[in-house]
Amino acid sequence: MAYEFTVKGRIAKPVHEVFEAVADPGELSAYFTTGGAQGRLQTGATVTWDFHDFPGAFPVHVVEVVPDRKIVLRWDAAPDDDPAGLYQTTVTMLFEGLEDGRTLVTIHEGGFRETDAGRKGAFGNCEGWTGMLCAMRIWKEHGIRFREGFYK
Repeated sequence: MAYEFTVKGRIAKPVHEVFEAVADPGELSAYFTTGGAQGRLQTGATVTWDFHDFPGAFPVHVVEVVPDRKIVLRWDAAPDDDPAGLYQTTVTMLFEGLEDGRTLVTIHEGGFRETDAGRKGAFGNCEGWTGMLCAMRIWKEHGIRFREGFYK
């Protein structure tokens, strides 16, 4: 069985606003992609996400977008030292409006190989997506850029 994980968090904003915080490259660049995001998340698009604290911009392939409900992405798995070569994982983000006006965001990433490099990549990305949810909450609710300087 390949490595996979799911993280969840609640953000005190309406679902459309939270969805746009991920789909809109300007919003994503404000709290997550410290080097910037290029391109809106739309089905079939390939966009880039750049992080100052990790080397280089990452191409992100947008598999599916259902406005205000779901985003599915594919991108290269982090470990480049895997002897089996490069491969991609799938990230699925779900956005659920809650009765109290908050939004529940669920992020699942799967497809990491059952290797030491795959395990390391899965744990690293689990940390990254958890940090993204925390940074998005602080950005949307308080206007603070939490991730800036956090990792480096």
